[in-house]
Amino acid sequence: MEKEMLTLAAFEEASEIVNRVAYRTELLFSDYFSNQTGNKVYLKPENMQYTGAYKLRGAYYKTSTLSEEDRKKGLITASAGNHAQGVAYAAKSFGVPATIVMPTTTPLMKVNRTKSYGAEVVLYGDVYDEACAKAYELAEEKGYTFIHPFDDLAVATGQGTIAMEIFKDLPLVDIILVPIGGGGLATGVSTLAKLLNPKIKVIGVEPAGAACMKASITNGKVTTLPGVSTIADGTAVKTPGSKIFPYIQENLDGIITIEDEELIVAFLDMVENHKMVVENSGLLTVAALKHLDVTNKKIVSILSGGNMDIITMSSVVQQGLIFRDRIFTVSVLLPDKPGELSRVADILAKENGNVIKLDHNQFVTTNRSAAVELRITLEAFGTEHKAQIIDALEKNGYKPKLKTTNI
Repeated sequence: MEKEMLTLAAFEEASEIVNRVAYRTELLFSDYFSNQTGNKVYLKPENMQYTGAYKLRGAYYKTSTLSEEDRKKGLITASAGNHAQGVAYAAKSFGVPATIVMPTTTPLMKVNRTKSYGAEVVLYGDVYDEACAKAYELAEEKGYTFIHPFDDLAVATGQGTIAMEIFKDLPLVDIILVPIGGGGLATGVSTLAKLLNPKIKVIGVEPAGAACMKASITNGKVTTLPGVSTIADGTAVKTPGSKIFPYIQENLDGIITIEDEELIVAFLDMVENHKMVVENSGLLTVAALKHLDVTNKKIVSILSGGNMDIITMSSVVQQGLIFRDRIFTVSVLLPDKPGELSRVADILAKENGNVIKLDHNQFVTTNRSAAVELRITLEAFGTEHKAQIIDALEKNGYKPKLKTTNI
């Protein structure tokens, strides 16, 4: 007889089993975010988990509930990376083979990490939903045992062990912020949280470009988006889970949607103030802190993962610096004669502007003696310093124009 999941007894069993392989990620109090929001903000750093994300919890617990026969058939799943590593690690722990279907857009680091646990990786489709369809096809063809990344009650129960740890560290927590992709994590966390304290608020956070759960709750039924577009690849899901949806409807207190630009700024906040790398999906709950209209509350933000490749990290850092006016590009026109470039350089030096790149275009007009364009990319301390530099150029007779920065 199959065990009943998402009960207090199941969560307690899952916690004991998950503790065999998962780190107990203790809450970190954030002075920075607490001061920013007027609340007491704690971070649940699942980015520090062994596989770099919380997904190990659900994958391992689900695998433990399978019969020996089903495990020996070989495990298969579809994932953008974190669940992939969780299933791969679980399969290795139980000594059984695993096949993982990943979207072709999956960051190379996640692909290589999944392979490092001994799994066979199949790259297919542009988004998770296409990879999932392929995984089901292979499971049918080869007889593998499919482990769904979120639409599975045992998986959701395993993910919910996070809430058990939160309550042990912070029994009087008021609000838990949880990222949502397909909904497995939000299901487990919100269900257990309500069992432990019916008055607690659990709020889901989705990327605006992949808000399938918000659309489903609004429509009162599981809804498929026509497409998704977000830098939060771990939560880029078009259709939430149908098995878990009733639990979301019952236990989730609301959903906040986050624009990609907010995730970029949140990445800088996390690196500069907590010296931690958190992937874009894991930053959803950090960005959501500014959307809460509360004060003096104890809030936990679940950082769901930290598996981010270097190229993506570099791009996010650059964009973050641009959004915060710490890097900007300005264009000025000046006569094509000796000394003009030096004059502009002196102005910038006096204002402590650090030049990153110069582009001296003599062909902006047909009359070179009348005007040559000098495009300057600068590093500044922030918005006020940027305005100070622009003002200095204007006072010295130039007419600076801001340009799109490409570095």
